[in-house]
Amino acid sequence: MRTRAKWKFVAKVTALSARVPRAELFDLTKIHAESETLARRNREKERKKMKIYDELVARGLIAQVTDEKEIRELIDNGKATFYIGFDPTADSLHVGHFMALCLMKRLQEAGNKPIALIGGGTGMVGDPSGRTDMRQMMTPETIQHNCDCFKKQMSRFIDFSDGKALMVNNADWLMDLNYIDFLREIGPHFSVNRMLTAECYKQRMEKGLSFLEFNYMLMQSYDFFELFQRYGCNMQFGGDDQWSNMLGGTELIRRKLGKDAYAMTITLLLNSEGKKMGKTQSGAVWLDPDKTSPFDFYQYWRNVADADVLKCLRMLTFLPLEQIDEMDKWEGSQLNRAKEILAYELTALVHGEDEAKKAESGAKAMFAGGGDSENMPTTELKDEDFTEDGIDLISLLQKAELVGTRNEGRRAIEQGGVTLDGEKITDVKHIVKKENILPEGSILRRGKKKFKKICVG
Repeated sequence: MRTRAKWKFVAKVTALSARVPRAELFDLTKIHAESETLARRNREKERKKMKIYDELVARGLIAQVTDEKEIRELIDNGKATFYIGFDPTADSLHVGHFMALCLMKRLQEAGNKPIALIGGGTGMVGDPSGRTDMRQMMTPETIQHNCDCFKKQMSRFIDFSDGKALMVNNADWLMDLNYIDFLREIGPHFSVNRMLTAECYKQRMEKGLSFLEFNYMLMQSYDFFELFQRYGCNMQFGGDDQWSNMLGGTELIRRKLGKDAYAMTITLLLNSEGKKMGKTQSGAVWLDPDKTSPFDFYQYWRNVADADVLKCLRMLTFLPLEQIDEMDKWEGSQLNRAKEILAYELTALVHGEDEAKKAESGAKAMFAGGGDSENMPTTELKDEDFTEDGIDLISLLQKAELVGTRNEGRRAIEQGGVTLDGEKITDVKHIVKKENILPEGSILRRGKKKFKKICVG
């Protein structure tokens, strides 16, 4: 084998040499460069042949699978009817759901059929996974409102037309269950000893785990069982922290129906420090533009750490892998360009191209001295916001949503973190007069990355 490989190498060098003028025959730099070009073209050809399972692996999306061979066969050939569950714990999806939505989109584009399962029933209990305390109980009305909000947001990612995807609510079968029947039919297939070894339960044992939450694994497993029977759903995807619950579903189907079903978990989106991405000091990064503006959404991704930007490009965007691989060589200021690409791609995916362009232009106007200031996030003051003297700076910071409380505003001013039109202000009693606000709008900053354009209506 070594001899064969050696002659292949000699043949390749000879072929390359034939393309180089005699005077440059031994210019190894040029030979190496041409060899690299050929290798890159070969990699691109291989990528074009890459099927969806291999692409998911290459993007770093797959964490665990129950049967790699069968799962590869199903999703590569468009034979998977799969589901991902979303419990309606808020009235908007957030960045924590983003990877799941992107995965559904990728798999649907490869010919597979997604089912978005809204947890109208499981939301009445609450998933203990990743929690150190019990979730707040919600009313049925709140849960229904949240479900309706989810449906609207999911439609940006998933094509529900002509039966290409389904959206179902597990309240349809969970809310009418007879407790005794459920215990008799489902209970015997779950070992309490085994359930207690699940990570989602172990981390709660010291602080206390309610019997209400202890039932969650059974309910999620029953969801898979019902979806398998109703819609031929043969696969479940979810976050890596859902592994135990997902195995419960595959095992229940095997025990009750004698058939195979499969599970695959998605890599959790963690930063280089091992913390979940998608949160800021002010809370979650939402997909609803009324909760997190497109500009703030753009800025969140624009400000990811250098060590995280390429991982996010691979896992979250739909850019070709060969394009992202080229960015692996980027350093210094080039990484800032990679962050701009990441921010633009994700903002366009969630909010549309127009909002992405506005956010990009506003960021350039603020931080690079170019772009259109019209697209900066703006707070408009009305006459009633002013007293005879004007408006005090702390109130203005609150009005612009740059601080949450007056104490927070006072600290920011005292620490020298507040500027108005480039002028640092350290007087906590400073008054901003109405006539001092520029006609085109004044720029109020808190720190390096938080700002608002202040206008008078």
